Amino acid sequence: MKIATYNVENLFDLEKSGYEYDEFIPNTEANWNQRTYKIKLKNIAQVIKDVNADIIGLEEIESLQALKDLRFTLKQNGLYYQYYSIADNKNTNIKVAILSKYPFVYSKDLAVTTSFRYRNILENKFNIDGKEFYLFVNHWKSKSGPESQRIISAKALLKRVNEIGCDKNIILLGDFNSDYEEYIKFAKKRKHNDTDGKTGINHVLKSIKQNQNAASVRYEKENFYNLWYDAKIEKRYSYIYKKKKETLDNILISQSLLEEKDISYIKQSIQPFEADYLFKKEKIYAWKMINKTPRRHKGEGYSDHLPVIAEFRIIN
Repeated sequence: MKIATYNVENLFDLEKSGYEYDEFIPNTEANWNQRTYKIKLKNIAQVIKDVNADIIGLEEIESLQALKDLRFTLKQNGLYYQYYSIADNKNTNIKVAILSKYPFVYSKDLAVTTSFRYRNILENKFNIDGKEFYLFVNHWKSKSGPESQRIISAKALLKRVNEIGCDKNIILLGDFNSDYEEYIKFAKKRKHNDTDGKTGINHVLKSIKQNQNAASVRYEKENFYNLWYDAKIEKRYSYIYKKKKETLDNILISQSLLEEKDISYIKQSIQPFEADYLFKKEKIYAWKMINKTPRRHKGEGYSDHLPVIAEFRIIN
């Protein structure tokens, strides 16, 4: 079973809802129209088709309509996801969603707070051949805000995990806007470190000790394991900022998925999706804008993030 996460970078539909960023108000001088929308759908669908995950979590989807249009574009290109869901109980500009070849037992919003500053998390439960697991799609506050804001999302997620039970099969994925070693990377950044060195991804989710490859890791049941530790160091990235590789996108798993039982993580399967067409001049080939006033869509590029993939084994 291949599971992936992909921040598709602002997939907005062509319906004016009043919540769009200015450059995504349809049919204006910003050039967000039927032509550019179709190019964006086609390009993102190409990436998702080439990843060919059984389940893929998506970040930065504006609406259910945008998700349906993406799903239809994928179907036209030979990849059919029968099951889909989006966390749309709150009218944030962008939301998280999921496409799946497997049916859900359920899929529902997990509210972080009532504030529009925090995007809802999408909680999904699966039962495949009697094997249950939970999957949470996340998109935490960007680095424009301090770490205390990401901790709020982390605590809401952990509260729900504790309700389910830490001994269950649980996968946390998405754009956490956090490095797998955020507590080291942000320690000297006053803009971010307003929490006395504590981070959501490392301290709240208790992944701070889990710093070995998956073959040798065993800790307390409430500790989550970040799969980036199971990849070669040069492959630990999904984003490039000022020529430096970063891991804003992460996949973390509960301890039970490290045990080779009925469902388990396949060791050393975590990787970024690095197709040649996703790079241009050593940069990730992001969706291109003309940065003049008003900003205009060029109608080329993909996303500023790479997909991240991990594989799991289900034993009948």
